[in-house]
Amino acid sequence: MFVDLLGIAVGLSMDAFAVAMCKGLAVGKVKFKHMFLAGLWFGGFQALMPLLGYILGSTFDTYIKTFDHWIAFVLLAFIGGKMLFEAFDKDECDATDASFAFLTMAIMAVATSIDALAAGISLIAQKQNYANFNILVAVALIGVVTFVLSFVGVKIGSVFGAKYKSRAEFAGGIVLVFMGIKILIQHLFDL
Repeated sequence: MFVDLLGIAVGLSMDAFAVAMCKGLAVGKVKFKHMFLAGLWFGGFQALMPLLGYILGSTFDTYIKTFDHWIAFVLLAFIGGKMLFEAFDKDECDATDASFAFLTMAIMAVATSIDALAAGISLIAQKQNYANFNILVAVALIGVVTFVLSFVGVKIGSVFGAKYKSRAEFAGGIVLVFMGIKILIQHLFDL
């Protein structure tokens, strides 16, 4: 279960990591404050959104229990596919400014975590597969992984530019697509 959650956490955090790299590229001379703010904003929202998605999905749990694995598969495949598509968008960093102001960071944090809301709904399938599944542990792991990758992403962006942004998004997309396939296979074959 931990490996599954870690895979989802890394996959979901790749959008935030890519934006953090763009922030580092835009700001130029990076300070600890920049790295911490990016980690806090992105990690916080990446933890909050799947929790909200899980709560929303759990409200309808009795109605979707028979096909929750299909929902998880479709959502994770869609999010992963979207990330794969975005990995080839060469101009994405051009729209990122150097501001770490409240409104700028709030908008970017929400934008990078919308996918995590849908992924939170897919976590209901994890609850079905693992008796000891705990949503608070899952969202904490997603938040911490995103915090660390965003924190480091700002520095990487300032040092290397946007060179690795596409690779990060591509890898995140692949991980999410495979996690969706794994959930579907586990349920269909009762593994």
